[in-house]
Amino acid sequence: MQQRYSPEQVTKFADMFSAMGTEARLQIMQLLLKAHPEGLVVSEIQAELGIPGSTLSHHLDKLRNEGLVNVRRESTFLRYTADTQALQEVLRFLYAECCTRNQAVRPEDVVQIQV
Repeated sequence: MQQRYSPEQVTKFADMFSAMGTEARLQIMQLLLKAHPEGLVVSEIQAELGIPGSTLSHHLDKLRNEGLVNVRRESTFLRYTADTQALQEVLRFLYAECCTRNQAVRPEDVVQIQV
């Protein structure tokens, strides 16, 4: 059974994809996924990617505002983690109707997302 998405849900997913649509933000997401579930503090992300602090802050805010990363304060540090549940939702959306038009392969043979 196919899941239908409302126009609002489609807009939400489009905004999430857009937020990851820069090289720097995609690299940040990769780093946070590598460091999952502990995540990284801002200085660790900055050291790894060499992004100036103000620019990094802008990228992290964009990812947080779209629900792709979580942030928590630890003393004087901010620790960021990837929101893997949100990423799973994006992938489910992307693959929701995979292969349903021609039924050449079963959708579950293409992608399996573990919860």
